[in-house]
This record gives sequence, C-alpha cells and structure tokens, in this order.
Amino acid sequence: MKKLIFFALLSLSSLHLYQNDIDNQQDVSIGDILTIGKPSAQQYHYIHFPKTNFIIKRGGVANYKNLKGKSVVVTKIETSKDGKTIVTIKRKDGARFFGTLTTVKADLKSALDNKEIIL
Repeated sequence: MKKLIFFALLSLSSLHLYQNDIDNQQDVSIGDILTIGKPSAQQYHYIHFPKTNFIIKRGGVANYKNLKGKSVVVTKIETSKDGKTIVTIKRKDGARFFGTLTTVKADLKSALDNKEIIL
C-alpha cells in the first residue's frame, strides 16, 4: 500500500513539474521586457547574433560584455517547424545591438534554460 501511495505522489509531482516548464514558455508575450544575461560560452549561443566579422564589416563594435544586463522588449513570437519558440527582441532604450542591428532573434526555451535571457 505504501508503494502505491508513493508511486501516485511521484507521478503527480512529475506532471506538475512538466506543466510548469510549459507555462514558462507561454508567459512571454509581445511587449514583455526581458534582461540579457551572461553568455553560456564565449559568445551567446541561443541569441542569434551574427558572426563577429559581419558586425565589424558593418561598422559595429563586437563587444559582448556590454550586453549583459541590458533590457530588451519582445517584438515578435514565432514557432519554428521543429517546435521551438523563436522570439524577436529589440533593445528597450532604442539603441542598436553593436551599433548595427535593430532586432535579433533568440530561441526562447534554450536561452531561458541557459540564463542567456532572464525573465
């Protein structure tokens, strides 16, 4: 009997955790303000910035350290063919990323999991 109760509680708690994971993705809507966190590697992996040489060719300065802590606004939400939620973000202060880019796309779930974007 104890094993049955333990199994029932374990299965209910796992369903609750799964539901919370789904709700985190749906909490973000157009106009929400997010914060850029630190990169998961040397550069941001789940926020899709162009390569450094493209930024420099367009006259920008590729300094990723300045992005940490910047507030961004969600302007568009899309779902890709493989089920990923892709958000388009722009800076809240109206400035451009690296002096060249107005908007950038990011994989929402992966970026939230790796703390590249903070709610």
